[in-house]
Amino acid sequence: MFFRLLCDIRWRRASQRWQNRSQSRRSISAVSESSPSVSLPTHAQVVICGGGIIGTSVAYHLSKLGWKDILLLEQGRLAAGSTRFCAGIVSSARHFTLEQKMANYSNQLYRQLEQETGIQTGYIRTGSIFLAQTQDRLISLKRINSRLSVMGIPSEIISPKRVAELYPLISIHDLVGAMHVPEDAVVSSADVALALASAACQNGVQIRDRTSVIHVKVKKGRVTGVETDRGCIECQYFVSCAGQWAYELGLSNEEPVSIPLHACEHFYLLTRPLETPLQSSTPTIVDADGRIYIRNWQGGILSGGFEKNPKPIFTEGKNQLDVQNLHEDWDHFEPLLSSLLRRMPTLEALEIVKLVNCPESFTPDMRCIMGESPTVQGYFVLAGMNSAGTSFAGGAGKYLAEWMVHGYPSENVWDLDLKRFGALQSSRTFLRHRVMEVMPLLYDLKVPRWDFLTGRQLRTSPLYDRLDAQGARWMEKHGFERPKYFVPPDKDLLALEQSKTFYKPDWFDIVESEVKCCKEAVCVIDMSSFTKFEIISPEAEDFELLQYLFSNDLDVPVGHIVHTGMLNEGGGYENDCSIARLSKSSFFMISPTDQQVHCWAWLKKHMPENSSLLLEDVTWKYTALNLIGPRAMDVLSELSYAPMTPDHFPSLFCKEMSVGYANGIRVMSMTHTGEPGFMLYIPIEYALHVYNELMSVGQKYGIRNAGYYALRSLRIEKFFAFWGQDLNTSTTPLECGREFRVKLDKGMDFIGRDALLQQRQNGVYKRFTMFILEDHDTDLDLWPWWGEPIYRNGQYVGMTTSSAYSYTLERHVCLGFVHNFNQETGEQLVVTPDFINRGEYEIDIAGQRFQAKAKLLYPFSSLFTYKRRKDEIEMSDFQGK
Repeated sequence: MFFRLLCDIRWRRASQRWQNRSQSRRSISAVSESSPSVSLPTHAQVVICGGGIIGTSVAYHLSKLGWKDILLLEQGRLAAGSTRFCAGIVSSARHFTLEQKMANYSNQLYRQLEQETGIQTGYIRTGSIFLAQTQDRLISLKRINSRLSVMGIPSEIISPKRVAELYPLISIHDLVGAMHVPEDAVVSSADVALALASAACQNGVQIRDRTSVIHVKVKKGRVTGVETDRGCIECQYFVSCAGQWAYELGLSNEEPVSIPLHACEHFYLLTRPLETPLQSSTPTIVDADGRIYIRNWQGGILSGGFEKNPKPIFTEGKNQLDVQNLHEDWDHFEPLLSSLLRRMPTLEALEIVKLVNCPESFTPDMRCIMGESPTVQGYFVLAGMNSAGTSFAGGAGKYLAEWMVHGYPSENVWDLDLKRFGALQSSRTFLRHRVMEVMPLLYDLKVPRWDFLTGRQLRTSPLYDRLDAQGARWMEKHGFERPKYFVPPDKDLLALEQSKTFYKPDWFDIVESEVKCCKEAVCVIDMSSFTKFEIISPEAEDFELLQYLFSNDLDVPVGHIVHTGMLNEGGGYENDCSIARLSKSSFFMISPTDQQVHCWAWLKKHMPENSSLLLEDVTWKYTALNLIGPRAMDVLSELSYAPMTPDHFPSLFCKEMSVGYANGIRVMSMTHTGEPGFMLYIPIEYALHVYNELMSVGQKYGIRNAGYYALRSLRIEKFFAFWGQDLNTSTTPLECGREFRVKLDKGMDFIGRDALLQQRQNGVYKRFTMFILEDHDTDLDLWPWWGEPIYRNGQYVGMTTSSAYSYTLERHVCLGFVHNFNQETGEQLVVTPDFINRGEYEIDIAGQRFQAKAKLLYPFSSLFTYKRRKDEIEMSDFQGK
């Protein structure tokens, strides 16, 4: 039957033509001006490149915020590019909370847009049903459902029987459950773009179609104008919403801007109406295990998906004509068509109108790209929607507009920030290979701690081969390979690599042995990926600038280390770092791995043009080894012939030493975990020698390698927050118990000081808290990973930001922020320590709540007391039985 259907399709496609609706054509001419007689403005405050749903959303939201001098340019016809081909599904069911918020806002915006503009957008609230063929898929849906519920977005987990009631044409024979999101919707993406453009024009925005941007003019690192095929325009801001062309456009600038994305062909089919036409409110179906989605389309269906073998396009560069001439490929679409027929068997006799082939752009990490370029001020980007442009356009456009107008968006958008990438992710070969992995991953089951397989071994430590030969299993961060753990020779490596679960992982015992060694003997963890800057302040005013940029007091004796933050005007962490004073005028700064681009750009942005402050990125110059454990001082003392006890080498102290034969090793008495030990920053040419010496001398002390999973367990049970996981640009030191890393009275102002003083007076509205799960069975229950809702006295108060199993406490430990919401108004109230301590807490893991003990304060001894008391209770209970 399938082959007969396929032949029938190929016969029909020659005679079928998919036409644009007349309303869209009329709307385009109504809001855009492209006649040669209509001149191009010579100046605008903002020039937006791209007249699709993304560009028009940015224009709409900028105009709503009061900016009027805006010019939007489109190389073709407005809303006639890839936006015209969008499937038009608007769904809030996303894995990440920020994406859920963006999609939910988009849904609300589109719902009222027709009333605001008078332009029909095709908005219909249909709801969506997400199918699960496996228990793991159902767990994934339950995790999403928990997050949607606390956001106030209606959703529920339903049975296969209920699926059949909601959508009788769906085969449910292989389903174990599903998730229903009743407020999801469908729209005409092109008409939404036209409505947004119309509203923007009413607010003063000018639009010119059939106008191509050739390149952006830059002077002294700032946008000054745009050159087009119709003339030049002076501007202060440029926004690239060029979609699949954003990569090439960025490279064409006078100062190139790296925007890592790549296009793939995306296919979906359109059918004639069913014998009994589908109602307009028929739910959208997402069968991720079958790799397909299905939505109503004029009484028939529109169905596409994300195949395992995608087809990248335009790797060689821009060719606009190719977009209009992408061919049908039924052989390529056959697996998705087969999956569709299995899910809806009644479609076998249905006439198919067309197989649409349209380009979609994808990014290296499956998240869209937003924000200002780290190299060119005033150059903003919103692109790379990963086939979710319709869902994200409203929310993403709002956040970017807020960013441009206010200097920051209303939500923390670091996960989408362009500065999370570096130039290393912009290789055409890398992007082509990575998007071939990313596109199928959109529907693949993503269990915790999964890793990309493409684009690997791009940045490696000099010790990579040595560690790999000893069983290192690798993870990637900002393109840098980092060891997760080390597989002992007696372990089944293949089984371990294929182990993917939401439950207790197979590496549990391996990490336990590494943690135990860190606590009882000595371990080496390669942490070379950390960002490392050298800063030289030759003049007194340069040191004053550093004091202004950092919240703690850097005026400490030479050899001392300062934990500090780079704060924004709101007091939030732009960076959390450690700075060692090497001499009176030189400093060594250590930051998280993914801060390499962001931190550099932030410092450069705040340095005066005439500043003599010298800043050098030396990340690649030093291998960083974390020598951790109580015997670390014995190993290092034996190798350096110098006493390493706390009396001779106090905490937070830095000194250049000889280790083995190598000179100039920067040794710091800190480990980022709270455990005793040292960080060694080693010039790369000495790295292998120093490592070999450490392992050789350390044998008598029980030394072994350890990885980042052990580090994570250690730092979380010590209540250590990490930037990018627990801390972000909207988190202040007062909210996470880091007042001691801020010097409010250091005798001079610093960025964020006023906000912190105000917050100290008014109180904080969220507070970083540790939770110890009390009734959780590590072997049988689902594990917490991150992003689990936190409940206090039955009311939602926040989300976990990170979690790990504590091998010391033999319990799971979660970290997260607790808010105090007024249950009637939703208003945030002050969170006091008493509010935290008087609550009864639960952590929601995929819909199941587990009791948790909240803690605000260290020392760790109180946790040991908790564990001893629990053991005593369990022993007395056992003896009583």
